[in-house]
Amino acid sequence: MTILLAQISDLHLDGSERSTERATRVMNYLRALPQPVDAVLVTGDIADHGDPAEYEEAAAILAAPFPVLTCPGNHDVRTAYRKALLGEAPTEGPINRVHRVGRAAILMCDSTIPGRDEGRLDAETYDWLTETLAALPAGTPALIAFHQPPVELHHPLPDAHSLEHPEQLAALLANYPQVTAVITGHAHTAAASTFADRPLIVGPAITWTLRLPWEGESPADRTQPPALAFHILDDTNRLTTHYRVIP
Repeated sequence: MTILLAQISDLHLDGSERSTERATRVMNYLRALPQPVDAVLVTGDIADHGDPAEYEEAAAILAAPFPVLTCPGNHDVRTAYRKALLGEAPTEGPINRVHRVGRAAILMCDSTIPGRDEGRLDAETYDWLTETLAALPAGTPALIAFHQPPVELHHPLPDAHSLEHPEQLAALLANYPQVTAVITGHAHTAAASTFADRPLIVGPAITWTLRLPWEGESPADRTQPPALAFHILDDTNRLTTHYRVIP
């Protein structure tokens, strides 16, 4: 069975009319698709300041007739995220969740370090990843999603705040060939690479687009429309990605 996923990232909801309109525009596009997606992955920086009101707005904007799976980014605050977005007790531990979407498992991981922009998968998260992947039924394809990319993207801004110690994740993935791909956000640019012999897909941002070094000096291009990614996991467990801008 083919699985269709959409990915959005870096909404940076801050109560402004601009951020609200852009996130709403993308979600309206997804809700109106003739063929609904099987799930939407939201790869972090949902809020801009981590305020409860920003997550309350996010919950309203992200409400949909299909599953919406989230993980935090460096702008998110775990306590407010848990309480206002997930309806859970506002604890400070990492927010890791596994979701079954059709025949696949989607592991939404917390790579944030409170108060810092770079990412890290802590010991609790590595233990959770190991236990979760080991418990999956044989033949279950898995996707792992988190915020900060684990590879260089050849831009000084995201490369200064990438995932720390990516070799630890690569060593873990070597034991779990059922992990089909790694999916991240954070960089504000659509990108594709490889990591641990798997596809690494970086989703574009809702709020603004990263201007690459050869495109100009200012990194934040706010004139570009919001964008998203579509990921298709086919019957052979091959992942194909398409990108769309939403004018």
